[in-house]
Amino acid sequence: MAARLPVAFRSALIASAVLGLFAVLGSLLVGFSYQATVERIRQNEREMLLAQLNAILPENEYDNDLLRDALDISAPQALGAEHTQVYLARRNGEPVAMILSPVIAQGYSGDIALTLGIRADGSLAGVRVLSHKETPGLGDKIEVERSDWILGFAGRRLGDPPESRWKVKRDGGAFDQFTGATITPRGVVRAIRQALLWYRDQGHRLLETEAIEEPHHD
Repeated sequence: MAARLPVAFRSALIASAVLGLFAVLGSLLVGFSYQATVERIRQNEREMLLAQLNAILPENEYDNDLLRDALDISAPQALGAEHTQVYLARRNGEPVAMILSPVIAQGYSGDIALTLGIRADGSLAGVRVLSHKETPGLGDKIEVERSDWILGFAGRRLGDPPESRWKVKRDGGAFDQFTGATITPRGVVRAIRQALLWYRDQGHRLLETEAIEEPHHD
């Protein structure tokens, strides 16, 4: 009986070692799989964000890494959000535009989150709606999928129309309101005007920020 104990003990050790090895390999596989999934999600989010920005400023107008060359600012009185991301677009090292996201407008049913691009000359590259809770069929015409109203801001600037006419037509301004929904477009126009004023008075200085160096790979 005494001669058999060491054999049984060694068998138990081997079995334990094999089980432990499988456990370690399993943990490693789960870890690698999780990391790969996280990286894939991050890459997908990056591509989606870049597509949103390129809808406002075409990618052939800049040559830097727009997502890397970005700043986080706080200008709630002017831009409506506690924190706004500023993406700086450059071409051959020279600033060409910035994209602000989000800029918050006050709608009929709550906040309307906007992304807008302002070129170095102070003109709008474009505006898009990120999110809102406006009434379907009425206020949701701010969405580019619902109407082309939001596209009408591209190329506009303070002075075009005159600053005093950056309002909806019902308020004596230059921009159309929607039938049965004035509050929504009124809020969007006001937010865009505020963003342009912010850019004119102080935001343009951000274009002087030095570009973030691209990482070097040896």
